[in-house]
Amino acid sequence: MYEDGMGVPNSTGSTHLTVPKTAPEVLVALLTGGGDRPYVFGLATELLAKGAAVDLIGSDELDCPEYRGNPRLNFLNLRGNQRRDAGFVEKVSRICKYYARLVHYAATAKPRIFHILWNNKFELLDRTLLMLFYRLIGKKVVLTVHNVNAARRDSRDSPLNRLTLRIQYHLANHIFVHTQKMKLELLREFGVKDLRVTVIPFGINNSVRNSSLTQAEARQQMGIRQDKKTILFFGAITPYKGVEYLVAAFRRLLARHDDYRLIIAGRPNNCEEYWRAIQEESREGVQKGRILLRGEYIPDDETELYFKAADVLVLPYRHIYQSGVLCLGYSFGLPVLAADVGSLKDEIVEGQTGFVFKPEDPIDLAKTVERYFASDLFANLDNHRQEIRNFATERHSWDVVGQVTMSVYANQLQSALTGERPNREAMKASPLD
Repeated sequence: MYEDGMGVPNSTGSTHLTVPKTAPEVLVALLTGGGDRPYVFGLATELLAKGAAVDLIGSDELDCPEYRGNPRLNFLNLRGNQRRDAGFVEKVSRICKYYARLVHYAATAKPRIFHILWNNKFELLDRTLLMLFYRLIGKKVVLTVHNVNAARRDSRDSPLNRLTLRIQYHLANHIFVHTQKMKLELLREFGVKDLRVTVIPFGINNSVRNSSLTQAEARQQMGIRQDKKTILFFGAITPYKGVEYLVAAFRRLLARHDDYRLIIAGRPNNCEEYWRAIQEESREGVQKGRILLRGEYIPDDETELYFKAADVLVLPYRHIYQSGVLCLGYSFGLPVLAADVGSLKDEIVEGQTGFVFKPEDPIDLAKTVERYFASDLFANLDNHRQEIRNFATERHSWDVVGQVTMSVYANQLQSALTGERPNREAMKASPLD
C-alpha cells in the first residue's frame, strides 16, 4: 500500500510484434476515465502478467481485490465516488478535485508512458489542453480509441467535435483501435498516419463471475420456465442500440409463438424519453410476463444470471464500431444475433456462433430469431457452447492484446531514450490488419 504523492490513499494468439532487445523497463500509467471496469481489469492484469509496472488511475467503481498486494500495481483512486444521484454542487466539486489531482499526478509521475483508455468528463478539455500538457511534460501518449467519432453515432456531431478529435488523434504518439474499419476511418477522416495506428482485438471480458450456476438455476431465480425460448438484450440502453427494433420484432413473434420470452437488462444512458417509449411499447408484454425489463445498472456479480438464463443474445444496434457485449456473450458460450453494422458481421460465423440480420428491420430480425430457434445451433446448444467459448478466446485473447501493447510501449520508450523514431516494422505489424 502506498500513496500517490498527494495524500490520496491507495485503495487498493500470437503476433509478429517484437520487443526491442534493449527495451527499457516498462512503467505505464493507465488513465481510465473512471469507468469500463471489464476492459480496465483485462488490460491491467495482462500488462502485469507481461512484467509491466502499472499506475492505474481509477475510481471506486474500478477498485477490486485483485489489485491489492501486487507490488507492481499502484491503484490511485483519484476519481473516488461517481454516484449519479449526487447534487450539482457535489458533482462540480468532485470533478474539479479530480482534474487537480490528475494534473498534479501527471506532473510528478514516474511512468513515461501515459495510456489513455477513455477521456474524462470534459472531453474537449481532455482532447486539447490535457493532451498538450502531457506532451509538454515529456510523456509518450498511447490512446485506445473505442469509438472513432461517437458524436456522429449519437447524431450530435459538430465541427468543434471533429476539430478536437483531430487534435487528440494527432497529439497521440500511438493509437490502438479494435477493427480495420476504425483504422481506415482514422486515416481517411482525421488524417492520421498509417504507422501510428495498430489494430488490436477487443479483449474478452474476464472480470465477470462465471460460476457453476446452471441455466435451470438461473431461470428459477429469474422466474422463467425452463421450456421458454429466452432472448436477451444486455448493456447500457441508448438510442443507437436500437432496442425499439427488438421490441417491435418480439411483438411480431408473440403473434405466432407463445413460448418466447424477452429480457432487456441495462441502465438507460441519458435518454429518459427514449426509455419511456421502450417501456410503453413493452407494457403489454411486461403485464403478461413475457417481457422482463431491468432498466438499471447490472453489477458484475449478477451478470452471469442473465447470460445463463438466456438462449441467445441479440444486438439490434443501429450503429456500432465493435461490441464488448458480444464478446461477453461468447464468453458464456451464448450465440449472438447481430445487426449488420460496423464490424459485427466479422464476429459472427453463420450457423456456428450466431446469425446476422438487417439493421433497423424488425421483420428481418423476427425471421432471424425464428431461424435461430429452428437451427441445429439451438437444438444442440449444450454441445456448441464450448466451441463458441473457444472461438471467442482465440479471437479476443488478452495475451495477444498484451503482447502488442507491450511492444508499442517498448518502442515508444526506446524512441524517447534514443531520439529515434519508433521501429517502423514493429509499429506496422498488427494481428488484425
